[in-house]
Amino acid sequence: MEDNKSTPRYEKIALDIANAIYKGQYEEGDKLYGRSTLAGTYNVSPETIRRAIKILEDVGVVESSKGSGITIISKEKAYKYINRFKNIESVASYRIKLEELFDKKREIEDEILEIVDRIIERSSVLSNITALTPFELEITDRCHFIGKSIGELNFWQNTGATIVGIRRKNETILSPGPYATLEKGDIILIIGEDVVMESVKRFLEED
Repeated sequence: MEDNKSTPRYEKIALDIANAIYKGQYEEGDKLYGRSTLAGTYNVSPETIRRAIKILEDVGVVESSKGSGITIISKEKAYKYINRFKNIESVASYRIKLEELFDKKREIEDEILEIVDRIIERSSVLSNITALTPFELEITDRCHFIGKSIGELNFWQNTGATIVGIRRKNETILSPGPYATLEKGDIILIIGEDVVMESVKRFLEED
């Protein structure tokens, strides 16, 4: 039985029994061991077994009644339950992975923002290294590329400058990718040689 700490024990047991049915260890019409025996087999309480069997009853894999015990009634539904469970597990694992990636993204963005802030704070000290000093330029109505992406503009090829950030209202987009768009009111942070500011202005605003 697959070990997944995020899955309750009774669900793991239900899945294990469904797998046994699907693989032919039990046939339709066969009786499962009593709950006490199953509890001993899985080393859990009878209540945990009761919850596992209840799941299988709800999806039509087994039926349980006093005096008759637990009867296998559908191998097909056992197979459907296995697939349904795997799909749910996959979605859950993707969600966890996505949350981890978002956490890493936030950490990277915080680190980049800290570095950019340090560069801005020390711009006077770095006056002889202007390529590392970010310039700020507001996107106004005069810009011909509002709504266009950085990739569409071939920004670096046309200006020699690199956009390291976009300030948009109360948000700062760090290291914007090629799909990031320029919007009216944006403040773009660019780095490059001394002449890049004029080069960028000409590219964005001149006809």
